[in-house]
Amino acid sequence: MSLMAADSSPSNVPDVTVSELSGALKRTVEDAFGHVRVRGEISGYRGPHSSGHAYFSLKDDRAKIDAVVWKGVFGRLRFKPQEGLEVIATGKVSTFAGQSKYQIIVESIEPAGAGALMALLEERRKTLAAEGLFDPARKQLLPYLPKVIGVVTSPTGAVIRDILHRLSDRFPRHVLVWPVRVQGETSAPEVAAAIRGFNALTPDGAIPRPDVLIVARGGGALEDLWGFNEEIVVRAAAGSDIPLVAAVGHETDWTLIDLAADVRAPTPTGAAEMVVPVRADLLASLHDLAGRHVGGLRRFVDGLKTEFRSAVRALPQPASLLAPSRQRLDLAGQNLPLFLRRRLRETELQVSRLGARLGARSPQALLAARRARFEASQAQTAPAIRRALRDHARHLDQLGQRLSRAMQTRAALDRRRLQAEAAQLKALDARLTRAAHLALDRRRAGLTSLTQLLDSLSYRKVLERGFALVRDEADRPVQKAAGVATGAHLSVIFADGAVAVTAAGEPAKRPRPAGKPAGPTQGDLF
Repeated sequence: MSLMAADSSPSNVPDVTVSELSGALKRTVEDAFGHVRVRGEISGYRGPHSSGHAYFSLKDDRAKIDAVVWKGVFGRLRFKPQEGLEVIATGKVSTFAGQSKYQIIVESIEPAGAGALMALLEERRKTLAAEGLFDPARKQLLPYLPKVIGVVTSPTGAVIRDILHRLSDRFPRHVLVWPVRVQGETSAPEVAAAIRGFNALTPDGAIPRPDVLIVARGGGALEDLWGFNEEIVVRAAAGSDIPLVAAVGHETDWTLIDLAADVRAPTPTGAAEMVVPVRADLLASLHDLAGRHVGGLRRFVDGLKTEFRSAVRALPQPASLLAPSRQRLDLAGQNLPLFLRRRLRETELQVSRLGARLGARSPQALLAARRARFEASQAQTAPAIRRALRDHARHLDQLGQRLSRAMQTRAALDRRRLQAEAAQLKALDARLTRAAHLALDRRRAGLTSLTQLLDSLSYRKVLERGFALVRDEADRPVQKAAGVATGAHLSVIFADGAVAVTAAGEPAKRPRPAGKPAGPTQGDLF
């Protein structure tokens, strides 16, 4: 039905309703334009409506057109609308009958050139920096030797292979890979969900919680790396309780996750080198420290033994302490008879003198009396002298006995003190020896567990599970059947020996696997 009359006479123009006219205009506009690409600056954008739809305008210096992004399309947009950003919007032109206006139904948005991207990136960087997400005080130190390493990257491609290869070369660790898309519309939500998922794991859960995270991607253009500039990824990295290493792109590539991460690595391989040390260097340092520790303990014990021997030698012998007293006692015993004889001679001399004096005056009676008194005096003096000598000798014996007992008591006390100190030194020596043995046993147990881990990674363990290793005549491993010529002599190595075989017929065509499965020593969330 046509709403326009064949001639221009007003009387021939049919009557139409407002809805019919609006519908006709809508069909005319949509049929005339279809899909269009419109360049303009976003104006009036205030974020998604409560319904999930987004409304804004596209303008230039001379005109403006309304734009709407439906809820289902908004979640799939690679670049979300930003106020003042110059973009190229792709969609269909339509009309809105409720307000008698035309608008563009946006299906995709992309920045209008690299300059617009850089301007958007700089504005976003300033906004997030003002919130303190890039503050150096928020940075965490990487653990020296993590037991579990979480990797957020694509499960296929060279990045995960480079990381696993470098970890295996330096210090093999348990690796958990959270597969994500590293490019495209769903890249940013998947990376953010992976970071939050690793942080949500519990240390004692079925899946171990990583000690450090690596978010990695290979190089690419700014548009390819844009997912790592999204606000959802930056906030997840800044809020990670697990230390996070960002390894996105090459050394010259920079993204906002590099600023929010605890450490930025120039390449994915460099990230693997940052999180683990070289095992050989660590073992060498461990051996050196163990040797120095044992040597120090031995020197300490030897010093204690030397001090003990010096203390024992410095103590006087009991016999040497008693020797002076014994010598004085012997000397006194030797001088006692001489003293007695001298005293007797002096007494006899006095008697002789008295006798001579009496003899000069000599009445017989006086002489007899004198003789009687002398004899009485002599009889009294001799026992007194003998008693004095006996008392003196007894006193000397008592002094000698007391001195001997005192010296014995002193010697016993010194001997017990030396025995107690010797027991203490012996106990200290035993404790130090046990501590050294315990330390060496713990170091030896750690080295044994690491050796067992290395042994479990050997290709011979793979052979014991039913696999075989094929080598050609030059003893090179054969990796593909296409490289084997008919009639070639091959060696098939099993777990218990090798078998020589000859290739016959054309190599079988096998479908190429979709991706390399994780190795037997690598963990996987799926």
